[in-house]
Amino acid sequence: MTYKRQQNIVIFTFLLIPVSLLLLLLIYPTFQLFRYSMTNWDGYSPTMSYVGLSNFKKIIFDFPDAWKALMNNGLYFIIHLCVMPLELIAAVLLNRTLKGSSFYRFTILMPYIVNGIAVAFMFSYIYSPMNGPLNELLKAVGLESWITSWMGNRSIVNYSLVVVSLWRFSGVHVVLMLAGLQSISSELYEAAKIDGANFWQQQWYVTLPGVRRVIEICLFLNVIGALLQYDIPLVITGGGPGTASSTFGLFAIMTAFKHNNYGLASALAVMLLLIIVVLSTVQNWLIREKGE
Repeated sequence: MTYKRQQNIVIFTFLLIPVSLLLLLLIYPTFQLFRYSMTNWDGYSPTMSYVGLSNFKKIIFDFPDAWKALMNNGLYFIIHLCVMPLELIAAVLLNRTLKGSSFYRFTILMPYIVNGIAVAFMFSYIYSPMNGPLNELLKAVGLESWITSWMGNRSIVNYSLVVVSLWRFSGVHVVLMLAGLQSISSELYEAAKIDGANFWQQQWYVTLPGVRRVIEICLFLNVIGALLQYDIPLVITGGGPGTASSTFGLFAIMTAFKHNNYGLASALAVMLLLIIVVLSTVQNWLIREKGE
């Protein structure tokens, strides 16, 4: 057996398991998702009828609640996007020599490590109108007029949930940006100082170009995280009051498991997948055009 043939066998052997898992756990379920989206399957019947694109037409023209839910996803995206400069500033501060900076780095990542369901239950208690710490704190500092039913008020429930999402996911963005900052050579900052650049000019001309790729990753995670958001509203509000805090993913889950319409839920999931692909493509195109 030749060396080239032995090398090909070794490569094939090492790739067999991961490629098989990829086909089994990603490619095949995705294919089935597209297949189910064109049926009226109820989730338990042994047979299903193909209905073509009627599920997609129904979503577009007959389900305004689905698009309202997508607007809630947009709120998550916009607020996370507005907070991203603050995350970069936090990463810059943590990258400097600060007393206890290692502790802060670990602490800021902790919310992301905690299970999402546990986070949701914790904030359910914090937002509780009866004995929740948030209302008690407002009462203690003399802000009784701010006390409200954080999860029962339609006008603020989504903002309250976005705060939970920020608390949970901002830390991982800071850590990613911190890793990008630490990859920038200190010689670039020294050269900028020699040229007379102050602190803010160094951040604009050295830091931002140096972490552009990391920011792209954070923006991509922001798109995915915002559009796939469902566990926090599911546990805390169940999409309520009414459907005020429902997200597109939560709407799809309810359609499948509560209304037993897996065909329509699959169509919702396909549309969500296409929206993520389109937004991520446009976002990457805009960033790369700006970078060039």
